[in-house]
Amino acid sequence: MTNHSTHKFATLTALAAACALILATPAIAATDAVNASVPSAKDSSQRIIRRAQPNAVIGATQPSAAASVAPADSIAQTTPTPSTRVYQRGPITSAGIDISKGQLRSIPTPQANISNISFVSTVLIPTKQGVGGDRLDVSLLDDFIEDVSPNARNYPTNFPNRSQRYYTREKIKVMADWIDPFASAPNASYDVLIRAAKLNGMGRNLDLGSDYVVRGGKYVDRAIKAKPDSGEANFLYGVMLSEGGGFKEGKKYLDRAVSLGYTEAEQSLAQSDLLSDRRSEALSRLRRLEQRVPDNQIIRQQIKLVEDGKFYIWDIPSPDINVNPKTLNQTS
Repeated sequence: MTNHSTHKFATLTALAAACALILATPAIAATDAVNASVPSAKDSSQRIIRRAQPNAVIGATQPSAAASVAPADSIAQTTPTPSTRVYQRGPITSAGIDISKGQLRSIPTPQANISNISFVSTVLIPTKQGVGGDRLDVSLLDDFIEDVSPNARNYPTNFPNRSQRYYTREKIKVMADWIDPFASAPNASYDVLIRAAKLNGMGRNLDLGSDYVVRGGKYVDRAIKAKPDSGEANFLYGVMLSEGGGFKEGKKYLDRAVSLGYTEAEQSLAQSDLLSDRRSEALSRLRRLEQRVPDNQIIRQQIKLVEDGKFYIWDIPSPDINVNPKTLNQTS
């Protein structure tokens, strides 16, 4: 009889735990109700997004990621439709039934705590050039690029420790493989190409192999052809060429990026000056840039490096990043 009671109590305990998990689910969801036909994606750092329905349209009022990753003019300025709704930051609530006052009165009340939840804005980009066609959810991709760019955008890379460098390498492999089929399409959109170029460029900087070098150059070249007045695309191509030893060819694209108002292109030109034994030109360029952008602390640090006789202006303390092994395969 005792064994039967013990077994029954254990069964009820397991049932209570399962109910707790089910009842806690609404607390992990965002403030917008989820349509069962719309898949969701949540990575292990508890950042939650929701995909738009296929062929959904995103409007001009749609929030975007950081401007350096997803410029406002890269999102189609069309009339929004009810089919596209995205998560917004807001209060998180829980819902459920208090089972402690029912038939399971003798069972301890399950407790669940949720903390450290953050949200990323949903970013949808066209997969192909022209009007219409499917849109690609690049919310987590843009968040990752923004996070690791200060460490991996230039060669040599600059990471706070070997573990972060390794995890970044592994995640770039996964994400580059994910976006490559879209970027390889003959009519791939500028938005797809520029992101594929960034990923492969960082892969090149992290010594992932010649395939990344070839793909990075190919994608950024096509991005410039699709959007010749893109300061970002000209900057990326100029950096790839100059850091690969093609200072003369790279300067042409970096000068173009400067004329389009891309500040960081001036810093890359100063780096090229240093590597070409033109220290005074590099120092003059950085000092002029500091006068135009007086609040940029990085430029001040770079001037000090050149004054101290250093040859690499990006040799500054590397920022810590939020890349860990648990998020490597959370790209879908």
